Amino acid sequence: MHKDSCGEGPSRVQKAALDEREHGWRVDVSIILPVYNADCWLDECLKSVLEQDFEGTIELSVYNDASKDDSVAIIENWKVTLEENGVHVVVGGHDSPRPRGVGFAKNQAVLQSSGTYLCFLDSDDVMMPERVRLQYEAAIQHPKCIVGCQVMREPANSTERYTRWINNLTPEQLLTQGVPEDLLFFYRHLQKGGEVLRVDQCLLQYRYHPEAATHSVLEETIWNHRVKFLQDKVLAHWKSFTIWNAGKQGRKLYRSLLPANQRKVVAFCDVDKNKIAKEFYTYEESKERPKPKIPIQHFRDAQGPFIICVKLDLTAGDFEENLKSLNLKEGVDYFHFN
Repeated sequence: MHKDSCGEGPSRVQKAALDEREHGWRVDVSIILPVYNADCWLDECLKSVLEQDFEGTIELSVYNDASKDDSVAIIENWKVTLEENGVHVVVGGHDSPRPRGVGFAKNQAVLQSSGTYLCFLDSDDVMMPERVRLQYEAAIQHPKCIVGCQVMREPANSTERYTRWINNLTPEQLLTQGVPEDLLFFYRHLQKGGEVLRVDQCLLQYRYHPEAATHSVLEETIWNHRVKFLQDKVLAHWKSFTIWNAGKQGRKLYRSLLPANQRKVVAFCDVDKNKIAKEFYTYEESKERPKPKIPIQHFRDAQGPFIICVKLDLTAGDFEENLKSLNLKEGVDYFHFN
């Protein structure tokens, strides 16, 4: 949930005030719901909208992205029930042969909405009854923040490590480690001086299934955007650094960097004796002559700051203990890229 305060034309706050003057009503929160072939999920999703305990005014802005199943009929049935219970419903969409994607559908749902605040909901997810209320209250108190929450997964054992990680990030780690699905939106928000906040209660149930929109984004696309953000946000301010991981992920990060940032890499570090025994990583694809040879060291011998390419919560705490032993400050002496 966030307050729209940037861009050309009237702000979302100004638009809400205009709607209030013209129509005599004001929408506090617009729930943004993109829909594509979601008939098996929609009943439970829309029921969770109805069950919100928020006492302000709610609008549901639905955009149907060329669904070919019964999604439209389900939405129309729920529109009657929701509006009878005080939830204003706006429905848009198109019936082209092909969908235009979840990003497009979200943007269209935002454009047709009129709430002061936006609450994003996917059609295969379920909100806890207090979600809108608690996130709205947090957004009022922190007007520059994107407001998230803790989540649960369905099935419960799906992406267990990821769910545990995201629910336990500290407020500082929301910036240094947090990587949401809406990556470009998140990065743009930070670049404009925005902040991030989490309500530390479980307010949303994410369903994990093969048809989820998150699986449609290529991993390489996400990787490239993350590397660009790392270079702009962090490496541009460092004169040198060490990549913590001499294995596949660390070497991939090195190869993905701009040449100017590759030259800032003073070493790879690791705990694997076999990798350390190699002494150097040679960048064979380099056009430089001689080809760059990057030292491989034990982490205790390495020079910070560090970009860490080691996945958390995978080594029974060994990596975390090694990192802790160096007494480094996250966001200053190291950043995670894992």
